[in-house]
Amino acid sequence: MNKVFGFEPVYNKDSKLLILGSFPSVKSRKIDFYYGNRQNRFWKTVCSFFGEDIPETRDGKIAFLLNRNIALWDIVTECEIEGSKDSTIKNFKIAGLEKVLQNSKISFIILNGSTAFEIFKKNYGNIDINYEKLPSTSPANPTFKSEVWFDALRRIFG
Repeated sequence: MNKVFGFEPVYNKDSKLLILGSFPSVKSRKIDFYYGNRQNRFWKTVCSFFGEDIPETRDGKIAFLLNRNIALWDIVTECEIEGSKDSTIKNFKIAGLEKVLQNSKISFIILNGSTAFEIFKKNYGNIDINYEKLPSTSPANPTFKSEVWFDALRRIFG
């Protein structure tokens, strides 16, 4: 199995929320940007919280995130993986979160799903920033409820 690589983080100096996924899906890697599977609920959930339509382009999505002070990255930056299944992630490298944390105003971290949470907790569990595991926005998660995401986003953005 070959190593597969994730994406660079999206953030700027004003970012105050960091959302960490696990690793990009096959569809995301194909379009070279986060949450590229149209069945994934990430963009629909976050954009609807702010009352905005989902941007059509990669640049539009980046602008949306930066305008809303949201940083986006994955906890795994490279790995061996079968398809898009988090359960098959192995021989992986962890994101060096210092890169984002030292150059932004991150005060809260959302972990998008159990895999992201478990890897984060194992490697950054003692971090001095509040963090929370939220239900995965993946189409593979049948129990997803946007209200849980809205509640967390409300605590951060009011």
